[in-house]
Amino acid sequence: MVLAPLQVTAEALNFTWILMVSFLIFFMHAGFAMLEAGQVRSKNVANQLTKNLLTWSIGVVVFFLIGSGVASLAGGADWGAAYLASGTGWINWLYGAVFAMTGATIVSGAVAGRAKLRAYVTYTILLAGVIYPVVIAFTWSAADTGLVQQLTGVAFTDFAGGMIVHGMGGVAGLTAAAVLGPRMGRFNEDGTANVIPGHSMTFAVLGTLILAFGWYGFNVGTSAIIGDAFLGEQLGRVAMTTTLSMAMGAIAAGGVAWAQTGKVDTLYVANGLLAGLVGITAIPHTTTWWGALLVGVVSGAQLPIVFKFIESKLNIDDVCAVFPVHGSAGIIGTLMYPFVAVSLPEGVSIGSAFAAQAVGVFLIGGWTLTATAVIWFALKALGESRVTPEHEQEGLDVSEHGVETYPEFGSGDSVVADGGIMSEDIKATRGSNDD
Repeated sequence: MVLAPLQVTAEALNFTWILMVSFLIFFMHAGFAMLEAGQVRSKNVANQLTKNLLTWSIGVVVFFLIGSGVASLAGGADWGAAYLASGTGWINWLYGAVFAMTGATIVSGAVAGRAKLRAYVTYTILLAGVIYPVVIAFTWSAADTGLVQQLTGVAFTDFAGGMIVHGMGGVAGLTAAAVLGPRMGRFNEDGTANVIPGHSMTFAVLGTLILAFGWYGFNVGTSAIIGDAFLGEQLGRVAMTTTLSMAMGAIAAGGVAWAQTGKVDTLYVANGLLAGLVGITAIPHTTTWWGALLVGVVSGAQLPIVFKFIESKLNIDDVCAVFPVHGSAGIIGTLMYPFVAVSLPEGVSIGSAFAAQAVGVFLIGGWTLTATAVIWFALKALGESRVTPEHEQEGLDVSEHGVETYPEFGSGDSVVADGGIMSEDIKATRGSNDD
């Protein structure tokens, strides 16, 4: 008779914990919004903020009505597991939804400054409804063993989404940016790159720290507060490894940037901190303390190198460095699992564990790249992927939203009747068209 109340209390605490963690992960959207707004030009800030707002608003509804059903059906459960559930079922759905929307919003930073809003929204709908749900059907929600274990005999390890969420988002962002093409003036005819600086380092760093705060919900929150995970000290290990990898990511990225240029680049330090977090996200529950330091070093150090390669060799304009931060860091951290783990499951060798991780990375990356390329090539063929050169030149805030984020610094801006902001140049153009 005594056990029943204790069990109810434990479950209540765990579900309360899940809700608090979900709210914390949701707050990461504020971090993404500030980080991306800081890295784009002032004429594109409102567009970037709008994309972040719509990613959540549209994506979460699509994931509720379609995406969770796709994942459930592919994973062996009923289609309506989300919207036909109740109580704790909806809590579990929300927890999955905040992870899904984190993966979705990563893409917005890669296509900043030139993608049509409706093209981005279309892709977000398909990512939330199909692309990400298929990924989690392969992994987290797969019935019994999961696809990787069926293929290799060893389970795929991704504790909190290092590859499933962040790696997927990074691959999707790089693919979309490649199909879309670079911003005007980003590259010269000989392939050399021009730097297009963001408008606010302050926003970028603020966004970084907000994301780091929310990341404790991502990693530590994935560990239950009551039960075997807590009694086995998993909670403490996840908190420790997450923190150490985060710190070393910032140090390593800043160090490599200094070695390359003689300067410690602030944006590399900020993004390196995030890369360190991405790198450890798949494996914080199994990694040794020294392994966490190593994961952070490798994840941070690769950031300036991979970004330069993408820029100078591939001529892909990844505006907010989403692939080196989320893609390559997620892949590297996932693959490092057997080399930094405290111990491997009984009967699993380092080689077999690495093979399983590699197969998982290949499946997730290959599916995401293929599906994303098909969608963006289709949008491009329809002429719906990119704004016109004139609209790109004047800025997406005006062309897509009819506002200017900083009207007081423009050329004679004024408030108009519909509540938007219109520059003198635009007013003159409209006036001539009205004649």
